[in-house]
Amino acid sequence: MATNHSTPHYHNQPGVRAVRIGAKEFMCIGALPPFDHPHIFIDMGEASEAICPYCSTLFSYDEALHGGASPPECEWTPQAA
Repeated sequence: MATNHSTPHYHNQPGVRAVRIGAKEFMCIGALPPFDHPHIFIDMGEASEAICPYCSTLFSYDEALHGGASPPECEWTPQAA
């Protein structure tokens, strides 16, 4: 059985103190391209928060967001190559 698994990507272009997200495994890109940092994979594991080592954004897990983000403009969908 094939699955379509996509890792959510988030950024902090708005410059908020914290971004609430509905995923514990995700990619942080920092800001919107072309001002993004290297896209890095972050896995919160059992924790409910993680800080990006590049941009210092605090990501807080919120199960109610179901993969989304708050603020919603912090979600990013990579373009197909």
